[in-house]
Amino acid sequence: MSTRAIVHIALFAALTAALGLFPPIVLPVVGVPITAQSMGPMLAGALIGARRGGLALLLFIVLVAVGLPLLAGGRGGFGVFLGPSGGFILSWPIAAGVVGWLYTRHDGAVPLLQAITALTLGGIGVVYLIGIPWLVVVAEIGWVPALTGSMAFLPGDLVKVVLTALIARGVRRAYPGL
Repeated sequence: MSTRAIVHIALFAALTAALGLFPPIVLPVVGVPITAQSMGPMLAGALIGARRGGLALLLFIVLVAVGLPLLAGGRGGFGVFLGPSGGFILSWPIAAGVVGWLYTRHDGAVPLLQAITALTLGGIGVVYLIGIPWLVVVAEIGWVPALTGSMAFLPGDLVKVVLTALIARGVRRAYPGL
């Protein structure tokens, strides 16, 4: 692995941690906070690709697991993964990988609609696909409350998708070799 790849991985792990500085909003039904950090996997996958993006989020998870308070609200430690939001967080490396893989299907600038589709499938679809079943098991709630409670995240997640698509377009245009 090149020095450049290692720097990109560390940079996007740090960027995901920085997105945790925005205060979380905890939803009472599911106990999972709304945070800006879910943009981390989307940005990592869109800008540095599937492999490096996935590794960046894996690094972030390892740092959280060893106790660094990098999650929104200053949370950290292995116990975070055993709570209701654990599945959502653990899905981030996979989400970054899927977003990165979908982005690599295009040379150069990704058309906006295709970028939004890739970010929605990877950044929302994968995260919900892993996070919601985890929530059902860990929080010991039924599928209906878990699904309806998780739908409260959807408007904010769609805003993050559009922001990420626009940011990624600008960065890819400015740094085509990224």
